Amino acid sequence: MSAPPHQTLDVELAVIGYGKAGKTLAATLGRLGRRVVMIEQSAQMYGGTCINIGCVPTKSFVHQGEMLPAGATRSHHEFTHAARATHELTAGMRAANLAMLTGLDSVTVLTGRARFTDPHTVLVDNQDGHTTAVHADHIVVGTGAVPVIPDIPGLRTNPAVMTSTDLLATTQLPERLAIIGGGYVGLEFAAMYARFGAHVTVIERGPRILAHEDDDIADAVGFLLSKLGVTVLTDSLVTDVSDEPGPATVHYTHGSASGTITTDAVLVAVGRTPATAGLDLDKAGVHTTAAGAITVDAHLRTNQPHIFAVGDVNGGPQFTYISLDDHRIVLDQLIGSGTRSTDDRVAVPYTVFTTPPLSRVGLTEAQARATGRPIKVATAAVSALTTVARAQIVGVAEGLMKVVVDASTDHILGAALLSYDSHEVINTVALAMRHDISATALRDSIYTHPSMTEAFNQLLSQLA
Repeated sequence: MSAPPHQTLDVELAVIGYGKAGKTLAATLGRLGRRVVMIEQSAQMYGGTCINIGCVPTKSFVHQGEMLPAGATRSHHEFTHAARATHELTAGMRAANLAMLTGLDSVTVLTGRARFTDPHTVLVDNQDGHTTAVHADHIVVGTGAVPVIPDIPGLRTNPAVMTSTDLLATTQLPERLAIIGGGYVGLEFAAMYARFGAHVTVIERGPRILAHEDDDIADAVGFLLSKLGVTVLTDSLVTDVSDEPGPATVHYTHGSASGTITTDAVLVAVGRTPATAGLDLDKAGVHTTAAGAITVDAHLRTNQPHIFAVGDVNGGPQFTYISLDDHRIVLDQLIGSGTRSTDDRVAVPYTVFTTPPLSRVGLTEAQARATGRPIKVATAAVSALTTVARAQIVGVAEGLMKVVVDASTDHILGAALLSYDSHEVINTVALAMRHDISATALRDSIYTHPSMTEAFNQLLSQLA
């Protein structure tokens, strides 16, 4: 249902941002006949970050890069084909997400920028030039996050400098790609573009990549990147990027030395910050943290009890499945018992889609040792797990699998899986951790064959 121009809408729920939490809330309440307004600032973002500029397009590129024949000469054609296929995929999903709400009579979708005028009113400057005032009993802010651009000369002015959003929108493969940041996003893009034949250099200011992982896991990822031809520069600080037309020159320091890289594109991948600019949260009396995130309690309520903040904008883990769980918490507040909270979250896993992917849950070995408790660690190269035929069958025997266990209780404290299908296997570990399934039980379980999950039979035998 569309709204006529220059009007005021009185609704039960207004949602700002078409992401996972917001759209699921709007659809659920809309199907119950509740009056809902969904506000999204861009027609290119129906469905949210994951579908349009995050999980879906990046994993599409990763998959298509992995499908290229090993050792074959790369050309721009393969990348352009992958880009077009990815854009078609996201366009189809975007249309389906729009139809999910526009097909509900009690839901109105507005496309435009929203800003608060008081705690219960949001003014929307629609893309068609009209303005709509939305007065709502409850308001959910789910505007996501945006890439951080450091205050480094040239980063904001050189046209070769891009965010992940910019880079995903291109259909031409850069011959040379410099990536500022050796974290999860930077390395995922590094592996992705290297597979298509780009010459990739990662510049990381810290002593190593993946600062939040154990040394052996970070080293294993670094080895895989080197096999793809990726150059990694650690302890290196970018000082400026030239503003001249044409290829960009990235200047950096390494200790007392300095260096330059000439590149066709520069990806800035140093983190994301909550997207609250222009919302006029002060007019709603909504508080934010020093880092710019909207302050929420364990039920995702702001200091204004009728206003909630969900997804990346509240400063929590930036995963679409966390956003989905946010929707469950808010829905429970609106029409449920009101007992569900963020405190219920245990053992939330994550994956970095390198090839093979790195998935982790719980504590690293270093974090577990820092607690002072007695621990046991099972670590094995995938190639050494001779009973795991699946890795050999699919031809992806690289990687490392690691599980950290409390020696006193046999409780699994964490796992890091750099292996084929790790993004699926890690869910088994997370489920075991949530329900106190012991390492011994995981070791002695019966798994399908050939699968990567059966690696636990051999891997966890090291703990005996």
